[in-house]
Amino acid sequence: MTHTISVSGPVVTKHYTSWSRNEPDREWSALTLLSEATPNLVPHPLSRTPAPSLTMTTLPGHPLSAPVHLPQLTALGDAIETLWSVPSDTLQRIDLAALLDRTRTGLMTLQDGEDVIARAASAWLNNEPPDLTAVDEPVVAHGDPNLANYLWDGTVVRIVDFEDAGHGDRSVELANLVEHLSGRGTDWTPLVRRFAPDPDRFHAARCLWAGFWLTLIAPGGPSAHRNPPGTAEAQAGRVLRLVVGGPRGVPGQPGCRSE
Repeated sequence: MTHTISVSGPVVTKHYTSWSRNEPDREWSALTLLSEATPNLVPHPLSRTPAPSLTMTTLPGHPLSAPVHLPQLTALGDAIETLWSVPSDTLQRIDLAALLDRTRTGLMTLQDGEDVIARAASAWLNNEPPDLTAVDEPVVAHGDPNLANYLWDGTVVRIVDFEDAGHGDRSVELANLVEHLSGRGTDWTPLVRRFAPDPDRFHAARCLWAGFWLTLIAPGGPSAHRNPPGTAEAQAGRVLRLVVGGPRGVPGQPGCRSE
């Protein structure tokens, strides 16, 4: 947990408890940029302190949860399209090289053994995704596509929690959403078809994020205790299917459903 939250009427204050990735600056910069360009999409930043903390307006709506159904998926796509319409070049760059290094290191600790987790780790390491550090299609990267960060009011989706935001890549961001653990059970096919990512790059990014999630929820991982028994094994199976299955998530092909 990188922060705590306090709410007072129409205002919320985020108190950061850690900021190793420069989270307060990332969030302030993203909200300042986005609230000016798309005032109905994100909270409006009000003030910040050296503590550090950030005070912003609240937004209406309730967090999305899986499975995300078609009307919500359409509204989510509208929100993402609006987000990605804002030029991102003034924001800090997303460090995909660090993500790849972290994932590789984590999987190396899991590859010894005969269980499905070890097999998945070995398969990923033997078929490491290609370099994704070049930003082919720059967008404002939200950075944390947990469904709880998308607020649905019955008509519109708005977005919160920009502490990991930055200058990122469109296909990598879409893959981050599709592979996020919170989205399991959602059929992402309509959303993927809407944005039509490059199939090879999208598949490589999905493999990267799937491997990253395995390092978080496998035994010994920082999020292992937050999930019910069998979650890590199911994620390992997902990694295996992605790694050995070739490009997925392409319009007209299987693979966009989050089991």
